[in-house]
Amino acid sequence: MNIGEASSASGVSAKMIRYYEQIGLIAPKGRTESNYRLYGPEEVHVLRFIKRARSLGFSLEETETLLKLWQDKSRTSAAVKEVATTHINDLERRIAEMQSMVKTLKHLSHCCGGDHRPDCPILDDLAGENVA
Repeated sequence: MNIGEASSASGVSAKMIRYYEQIGLIAPKGRTESNYRLYGPEEVHVLRFIKRARSLGFSLEETETLLKLWQDKSRTSAAVKEVATTHINDLERRIAEMQSMVKTLKHLSHCCGGDHRPDCPILDDLAGENVA
C-alpha cells in the first residue's frame, strides 16, 4: 500500500509517517519504480503501536525503546515495566507541577480586582514584584 493508504489504515498522518522514517523510527518495506514508498501490514502494525505509545505520552525516545522491546521476543517484561514506571513517575511529577501552577494562578486571579484600575497582581507576579 502507498503512504496514504498506510496513513488511513494506521491513523497516523502521512506527514508523521515521513517524519518517523526521517528519524529512523520506521522504514518502509520498499519503493516502487517511480520511488513511491510501499507499506505492508507489518509497517501498519508498527505505526499503530507508535500511535498508541504517543497517545499515552511516551516521548519519541521512549517509543523507540518500547518498539525495540516489542520487536525483541527475548526481552524481559521487567525492561518494559521499567520504561512504563519511569514514564508514570514523569507524568506524576508534571501533574504536580501543573497543579501547583493552577493553585498559584487561582490565588493571583483571586487577588486581582478585575476592574478599571491598572493595578494587577498577576502582572506584578510575572514581573517578579511582591504580591499580596
